[in-house]
Amino acid sequence: MATSVNAEALNESPISNSVAQHPSQSKQTIDPYNVSGEVGEDGVVKAIDYNKLVDEFGTKTIDKELLDRFERVTGKKPHRFLRRGIVFSHRDFELILDRYERGEPFFLYTGRGPSSDSVHIGHTIPFEFTKWLQETFDCPLVIMMTDDEKYLFSEKRTIEEVTSYCHSNAADIISVGFDPNKTFIFSDFDFIGGALYRNIVRLSKHITLNQARSCFGFNESTNIGRVHFGAVQGATSWASSFPHIFGTDEKKTTAIPALIPCAIDQDPYFRLCRDVSARIKYAKPSLIHAKFLDALQGPGTKMSASIDESAIFMKDTPKQIKNKINKYAFSGGKVSAEEHREQGGNTEVDVSYQYLRFFLEDDDELERIRVAYEKGELLTGDLKAMCIKELQAYVAAFQERRAKVTDETIALFMEARPLKWAGNPRAPIVVPQVVSGDSGAAAGGEAGAGGDGKLTKNQLKKLEKEKAIAEKKAQKAKEKEAQQVAAASKDA
Repeated sequence: MATSVNAEALNESPISNSVAQHPSQSKQTIDPYNVSGEVGEDGVVKAIDYNKLVDEFGTKTIDKELLDRFERVTGKKPHRFLRRGIVFSHRDFELILDRYERGEPFFLYTGRGPSSDSVHIGHTIPFEFTKWLQETFDCPLVIMMTDDEKYLFSEKRTIEEVTSYCHSNAADIISVGFDPNKTFIFSDFDFIGGALYRNIVRLSKHITLNQARSCFGFNESTNIGRVHFGAVQGATSWASSFPHIFGTDEKKTTAIPALIPCAIDQDPYFRLCRDVSARIKYAKPSLIHAKFLDALQGPGTKMSASIDESAIFMKDTPKQIKNKINKYAFSGGKVSAEEHREQGGNTEVDVSYQYLRFFLEDDDELERIRVAYEKGELLTGDLKAMCIKELQAYVAAFQERRAKVTDETIALFMEARPLKWAGNPRAPIVVPQVVSGDSGAAAGGEAGAGGDGKLTKNQLKKLEKEKAIAEKKAQKAKEKEAQQVAAASKDA
């Protein structure tokens, strides 16, 4: 693999030769269009080797030192995805912590390619983590709906089809629980133009055809829309693409970086973007990478929105969830109960345990389950029952929130408007924010705010009050959710 772990600032695009390989070959293939583990000599797909990806992609592992610093800076215990190594790799995450400490601006950026009418539990992972980051950092978030990508990269889908998926997927994303005051969701088909298109052109001018071919495996038969899409996805990481949020002064906005929570397969897009950002003196986006949630069929596979048997969908009923886990979830247990009790099970490949690792909050309970299963004290049927209960509760809570999302709610999130956020409460606020009716102004639109990006005392008090109200509502929702979980468990 032709990679460079310590890539220079202007040469951060170590390209894996596996990008252009067919998924049926034996080596693991991880890129924006293919995710498959290595196939062994026995024909069995192996689990994805994430340590190898860190070396090949030239990223950094999230270690204990970085997690300890995160907790000191934010005052919050790391999310279970961080604690368990599910979010495992990064590019310049420490620089985002530097900015948070100083009260300097940054924003979150993530996205979704709408390819079906419902997301599955694997899709919710980056959004759940992004929501937690937004609450932790109290910062703005942009969510890109790449309906154009799904049209360009599919031979069968129509524009009308992906547009309908975009609407339903936006509702699904909103149902994760994002704050509309701090979140802007947009469709590429509807929003691209103006400032964002200027940045797309800036970025595309610095990406050669050879670079696009090397990075994504394109060839002479690839349509030019696919070749160009890397610039579309990359330019969204520049704050100057969103003057309605950050203002029109590009001397300030081009210095504001994005933090991009994403699955590791999306990294190639942003390696190219980081290269160009350094060349034209724009802030390079930082990234924080998550592992994949295995398909029900086991390690080395990825859930597919087009294969119902591969995934738990967020529209599934409790009965469907139960049937899918019992019928399809790959087991790490032994052939017979007697053999299992004697030798124990393998939690590394057991899908039910891995799903609990992603969704069960209690670390002590998860460890108890692991030990019991590996000792043979807990049988596969018991483990599947635990997994079913956890996923039924998770999906039921999501579905309740989803039922409350209206067309008006979606329209609010997708309206280009000023956002409101407070940032680090222990640091001076220096984030440029737009006030309603003045797309070129900085924060502090009230008289006397001064245009220096700082909020007035009255504005800070108002934000704190809004935050307290939101926390109170969240607590009530959590209590209600707990009651529904208990009820759902009885019904199941």
